[in-house]
Amino acid sequence: MSGNHGKYKAVIFDLDGVITDTAHYHYLAWKRLADSIGAPFDEAFNEELKGVDRMGSLALILARAPRSYSDEEKLDLADAKNAHYRELIATMTPDDLLPGALEALEAVRAAGLKTGLASVSKNAFTVLDRLGIRDRFDTVVDAATIANSKPHPEIFLTAASQLGLAPQDCLGVEDAVAGVASIKDAGMRAVGVGRPEVLTRADWVIPSMREFRLADY
Repeated sequence: MSGNHGKYKAVIFDLDGVITDTAHYHYLAWKRLADSIGAPFDEAFNEELKGVDRMGSLALILARAPRSYSDEEKLDLADAKNAHYRELIATMTPDDLLPGALEALEAVRAAGLKTGLASVSKNAFTVLDRLGIRDRFDTVVDAATIANSKPHPEIFLTAASQLGLAPQDCLGVEDAVAGVASIKDAGMRAVGVGRPEVLTRADWVIPSMREFRLADY
């Protein structure tokens, strides 16, 4: 099935869960914060925080704390969590790339297509630098450059615009329901990384980036 990548001019990737997985670092940072204020926190509760932004996650944790916190205290706690998270991601290396991710990026570039990154992380550039792959992307759109987060299509539309391409010339790769919705509502075809019964709007679903084959889409 070679040669049919001619219908795309770029592939735009999500970062977390596609290129690398920083979820464990978020867990460690939130757990340390929760422990420091006496709020119970475990892996099961952490699942409830997935896809929730920083202040929303903090609110869920503080609901389990023994006392209430002022708005100023909440901002201080959120800043402390982010500072610890940044310390943790500063230890990342290229070994933290998910299996198949680098190969996928290199296959796309070898086919003559452009590459984009669409990440709602405010720390995307730091992570790319630690992974040693910042130069593999023709454009990077992060949370600082957009007004609307996923599932709104703005982030993928912005990436296409920065690449100088129409949305229909781009293929998007995502591991989350909100991310797939963002790709589809931007007018792109979507490759989902995960389970078909979860990523129901994706045009194709692969179990991991190891199975990414540009010629199949």
